[in-house]
Amino acid sequence: MKNSLTAACLALAIAAPFAATAQDKKAATPAPAAAPAAAAPAMLSSAELRARIQSDKKGIIQRNLPLTEKEAKDFWPIYDKYEQELAGPQSVINRSIIDYVNAGTNITDANAKRIVDQILKAQVNEAKIRQSQFSKVSKVLPAAKAARFIQLENKMRSVILYETASAIPLVP
Repeated sequence: MKNSLTAACLALAIAAPFAATAQDKKAATPAPAAAPAAAAPAMLSSAELRARIQSDKKGIIQRNLPLTEKEAKDFWPIYDKYEQELAGPQSVINRSIIDYVNAGTNITDANAKRIVDQILKAQVNEAKIRQSQFSKVSKVLPAAKAARFIQLENKMRSVILYETASAIPLVP
């Protein structure tokens, strides 16, 4: 019960930024004869949100971060480099998780310590990259847009972390 409630709250909290924009919906479907005054965004499961994030992260940012032509020209190269930088620590975390899962119930104290040390170090590196990213983005975007970008990144990251954590069993 608690897991489904947590997933529902998480999905509700972040579904709106990832819902199709009004323009996307208008292009995809004909206008109804009488639309309700305030339609709520469709509720997505956390697994659906994760899949959407993994398949179209850049598109989610594009749809939810309104940029002028000049801002976009300056922002997207920084964003692309940021994604490349994040790949390093994320790869370390992924390999560490695979090591843990492969060890199964035979995990030793030394192996558990090594895996946790690797993950924590990679998370610190990720945090440094995110902090550096905000500094760089703040130079080419107004502070409110830079903050919105970081919020979008954090929301997407939260979905991925939740899905990953819920799939990994606790150390026996």
